[in-house]
Amino acid sequence: MSRGKEARITIFLECNNCVRNSLNKESTGISRYITQKNRHNTPSPLELRKFCPSCYKHTIHREIKK
Repeated sequence: MSRGKEARITIFLECNNCVRNSLNKESTGISRYITQKNRHNTPSPLELRKFCPSCYKHTIHREIKK
């Protein structure tokens, strides 16, 4: 099976709050999660509410290109 036709792909989720605060140097790092999604069922970028250890609270994590 060729690489471009697989239904399940690995994606990276990145904290939005840490990315915005990285310029202010308030946070200690950027929180990232690795997960999988089915590209046929969810073609749009994925957004999940996950715990960010850098912000010490639950924030929106969005899919990034890797």
